[in-house]
Amino acid sequence: MSVVASAPGKVVLSGEYAVLDGAPSICMAVNRRAIATVGDSPDGRCRVATPGREFNNGEKFHIVEAVCGSRPELTIELDTVAFAEDGTKLGIGSSAALTTALVAALRGDVYADALSAHRRLQDGSGSGVDVATSVHGGLIEYRMQGASVETLEWPENLAIRFIWTGVSASTKARLKHLTTSKGGSSHSSLVAEAANMADAWKSGDAARILAAYVPYIGALRQFSVDHDLGIFDAGHEELTDAASRAGLVYKPAGAGGGDIGTLLGPDDGELDTFIAANPDLIHKVLDCELDNVGVILEQP
Repeated sequence: MSVVASAPGKVVLSGEYAVLDGAPSICMAVNRRAIATVGDSPDGRCRVATPGREFNNGEKFHIVEAVCGSRPELTIELDTVAFAEDGTKLGIGSSAALTTALVAALRGDVYADALSAHRRLQDGSGSGVDVATSVHGGLIEYRMQGASVETLEWPENLAIRFIWTGVSASTKARLKHLTTSKGGSSHSSLVAEAANMADAWKSGDAARILAAYVPYIGALRQFSVDHDLGIFDAGHEELTDAASRAGLVYKPAGAGGGDIGTLLGPDDGELDTFIAANPDLIHKVLDCELDNVGVILEQP
């Protein structure tokens, strides 16, 4: 008999990079789910398959080995089709969601084991915020110390859209580059602004949240320049400026330099008007929304 588990992807709303220095990160689960199916092997060999083209053979075996420590005598299917468009990964946490789903399909202590496995997969880099979001679902505040999670409610009068740049980016590569760059005073500024953003999100006040993004984005921009990270590349810079002129908020989500960004404002109508008015800046609006359901066993 097969066991099927699924876990949602994630979008980082604030605290990217700063979370590595103890700052809180606000992250939301989105309803694009990774699915892991585990069953007996007919011949005692490890058989791993994945539909779609998001993962190559090496990547999928790396996930299995990170979770299992070796290639188990199982048939495993790893499905992250929902995490890609036209065969290109979107950057919404596919490896974390898939790791979480596979751990859930194999054993019980999902959160601790998924954090450990994904850390191995990333060679020790990363904060764990993506795994925490995949496990818990919904909107969360995450702190790296103790891998603590606080569940939040989505604020009233706050609308969001997810904009895909059409360019895949490597979080792992940017984190590696960060460890070798000297940077500047923007490091401490970003940590402070991430704390302010978390307080704003926890207040539930949409106007306060939108206002807090102005200095936060300023700190993130300077941080990107100081560390030569290119966070606002791949069209993020232009969209950030255009949204600001329209009285809205746009920022890269997570490591930046491609993947996706978030557009926020007080209501859906304003966001849709902005999107319609800027077709040259927007590659694609993703069809996804908040997913309040974390990792689950689809079939016991």
